[in-house]
This record gives sequence, structure tokens and C-alpha cells, in this order.
Amino acid sequence: MANLRLPPLPTIRDIIRLYGLRAERQLSQNFLLGMNLTDKIVRQAGKLAGAHVCEVGPGPGGITRSILNQGAASLTVVEKDRRFLPSLEMLSEAAEERLKVIHGDILKFNMEEVFPENLKKAWHEDPPNFHIIGNLPFNVSTPLIIRWLEALSNRRGPFVFGRTRMLLTFQKEVAERLVAPVKDLQRSRLSIMAQHLCKVKHCFTIPGTAFVPKPDVDVGVVHFTPLEEPLIDLPFKLVEKLVRSVFHFRRKYCRRGIESLFPLERPDLTEEIFWKTAIDPMRRPMTLTMEEFNLLCQAYYNICLRIPGMIDYNYR
Repeated sequence: MANLRLPPLPTIRDIIRLYGLRAERQLSQNFLLGMNLTDKIVRQAGKLAGAHVCEVGPGPGGITRSILNQGAASLTVVEKDRRFLPSLEMLSEAAEERLKVIHGDILKFNMEEVFPENLKKAWHEDPPNFHIIGNLPFNVSTPLIIRWLEALSNRRGPFVFGRTRMLLTFQKEVAERLVAPVKDLQRSRLSIMAQHLCKVKHCFTIPGTAFVPKPDVDVGVVHFTPLEEPLIDLPFKLVEKLVRSVFHFRRKYCRRGIESLFPLERPDLTEEIFWKTAIDPMRRPMTLTMEEFNLLCQAYYNICLRIPGMIDYNYR
């Protein structure tokens, strides 16, 4: 790996000064300047020597440098903000063709066009030697992880290569929701949607003081490894709809959320779900186990199969 390390380069702080860069608060941008910290983050992804990596939103390239220094065989960075392209292109030249810079939106980026076909692994094999890493802006992190979890469920996007692992940053509160266990007050829709598809690990917390500019909150580093089999083996949108409905009324009994799945004139369908699952309708949403959410989803799925159009009902 020694011959893959980058040559001496200006520090990230110098790069920011050289190119006149600044973090845009309205875009929830925050820079990490210390290499010790970016190295620590990247190590949570596992062994990257010889790996292929896609980094989301590299900004001035702090984490990018750490990925390259870990010996990644290839790194593609997808950056939406044009201001960062010159500094990333400079880094690309220093990396001797290991780094490819893409100006674009990660949600519209087709990874199959960039990464080699031979990376693909069957779903039940070990994860491919391919990783997604990103220090995500707060304003896109939650919708982006939901999009990726749906892609994972459908084995599309990054998951055409197999059980692609992800290492991402989130606002500390969001990170805690992603890993929250049963009965935890942070248990939420995100907890169920992530944990029924992935092994989710909250690696560590970065204090806000480590970022420039300093955000109002601390940041959690979270690692995702897709499961071989989902804990709720049903269409993503159906599962997400039921889970979202139940947690929409998180301070009430779970019955209230299930009721909202059906028209007011069909209280019998709510009764059917609790009768078939043997779940107490007076339970709070955060006390429900993954197995119980699976039962609720299966019962709801059977009703939607039986009654055309029910899946499209929206109480709002």
C-alpha cells in the first residue's frame, strides 16, 4: 500500500484558502479539516486496500485523501457543487488515475456505467469489494438513505453489485434513530426501515467542534451492511407506508396508526389486523419488535391483495 499513498499536498485548510472555498450553511455544508479524524472515519469502512469506492459529496476532499491513502484501487467522487471541482481535479492528478471526479447529483448517477462488471457478487455471497462513503449534508441525509434503502430492497443502484456496504454520516439524532432498539425513545420509522434490511452500526460520534463551520449538533458515523434476507420480505413502499403510519402517532397507541391505513367506514379492517397478529392494539409504537412489525405488514399486505386499490388509500 505504501506506493499508493498520495504525495505531499497542501492541507485541506490551505486548499480552502487557495480556492476561496466556504461552506454554505443553506446547503448544510461542513468541512472536516483534520486528517487524523478523516482517517478514523474511513477505517470504519473496513479494509479498502484494492477496493473500489464511491464517495458522495467529497467537498474539498478531506475524506477523499484518507480513502486514497488506505490503498483503494479506484475512487469515484460525485460532487454536485461546482466550486469544489478544481481542488478535486488537483487531487485526481496527484492520485495517478485512481481518482475520477464526477460533477453531478448522486441520485441521478448510474454506478453501473463507472464500476467494473466483475465487481458483482451474488446476493448470498460475501459483500462485493465495493463501498459507498459519504459525509452527507444534513438536509439530504435522511431522504438519501431512504432512497438507498429502497434501492437495496429492489437490488438496484449500488446494490446491483451485491450487498454493497455503506459508511455515512448523519446528524447525531438521526444516527441514534437508525440504530435504536426496541423500547428506546429514539425508535422510529428510520429504525425499522434500516434494521429490517441491514446490520446497522453507530461507529462513533464526531463533536460539532471538529467541523468548519461548527454545526449546532454533533455528527454520527454509521455503517450499513445489507442482510442476506430482509426481516420483512415485502415490497418496500408497503412496509414504509405501514411503518410511517404507525410512527406518525408515536405518542399514541399503535391502533391509531393502523386505523389511518383504512377509510373511516372500514374499522373492521383494523380489527382484522390485530385479531390476526394477536398484537395488543394498545401498545406504543416503539415497543413493537421487528417480528411484530413483520406480522402487521403481512396482515396489511393480505388485505391489500384482497381489496383492489386499498394500498393507494391515503387518509390525508
